Amino acid sequence: MNKPLIIKHIVLLVPPDSTLLTTAGPLEVFAKAMDMFDSVQHNVDFKYQIHVVSMGKEKQINTSSGLPILSEGCYTEIDYPVDTLIITGLARHLDSGLRNEMLEWLKEKSGVIRRICSVCSGAFILAEAGLLNGKKATAHWSKNEELALMYPSIDVQIARIFIKDGKIYTAAGITSGMDLALALVEEDLGQSFALQVARWLVLYLKRPGNQSQFSTYLDCKRIGNPIIRKVCEWILEHLREDLPVERLAEYAAMSPRNFARVFVRELRVSPAKFINKLRVENASRHLIETQLSLDEIADYCGLKTGENLRRQFLSLLEVTPAQYRKSFQSSLYDAEVQYM
Repeated sequence: MNKPLIIKHIVLLVPPDSTLLTTAGPLEVFAKAMDMFDSVQHNVDFKYQIHVVSMGKEKQINTSSGLPILSEGCYTEIDYPVDTLIITGLARHLDSGLRNEMLEWLKEKSGVIRRICSVCSGAFILAEAGLLNGKKATAHWSKNEELALMYPSIDVQIARIFIKDGKIYTAAGITSGMDLALALVEEDLGQSFALQVARWLVLYLKRPGNQSQFSTYLDCKRIGNPIIRKVCEWILEHLREDLPVERLAEYAAMSPRNFARVFVRELRVSPAKFINKLRVENASRHLIETQLSLDEIADYCGLKTGENLRRQFLSLLEVTPAQYRKSFQSSLYDAEVQYM
């Protein structure tokens, strides 16, 4: 008896001078998924047909690293039903005529494509085509403020790894394209299979899309004001303690009011919110790397109780600590076992 054949055409639409990894990362995830699927008996014959197509007229696409990509042709030559479209960068180097032609094609095809995705600054193309109006979206952290200013109808999520809103998916950029691709594989073939792909690629099965793109700890290292930087480094060593603004101001030899004003100017967040983010990040690491209880982790990180830890996780990451631990710790452990 012949097995039913399911073919999903995955199209990576690549603009000139985009980052190589925004294309190569998702491509490798889908390719490995097919390698692994073909090696196991299934009730259906499922295939990803993966296409790398150029946003310009030339087959060869130059990337920002200098290593070129040889595409199969221009997107205008597509003669198959596109299941998933992934735009892997910004069309800044297309002339206006080619850009407008591409945007018209995207608007025309958007109604029949099941999933439309962007990686990094590809979100600007979706925005220009009007596909992000009224939707939540993200791009690389360095571009999100610009995206919000240029397109006020978009609910820009400043630091998210990736976001799904309806059939539109936007990813932060670079390696987050692999997180997005794994999420798409999971939608199509299930969590267990996606975990096998993640193991092979030595990736987490799932970095939650709402995880921050960058760490608050690294923000400390970029602070220009030496006094505020010194205070932040001190905070890192005293997270378990009570840290009201008066205590921080005393350490900085400043008045509380002036300290708070300078702190917000440097970090664009209040001292209390900054400390809370540090505590959640510290708790995240302990959830992954230890078997401590939630109450123990909360106490160690200055969040006092497991219930407060849970509230802060839901507020900042939109997942519970237990869900976070399951998502990261199990896949990390399984990957380590696989390669020992």
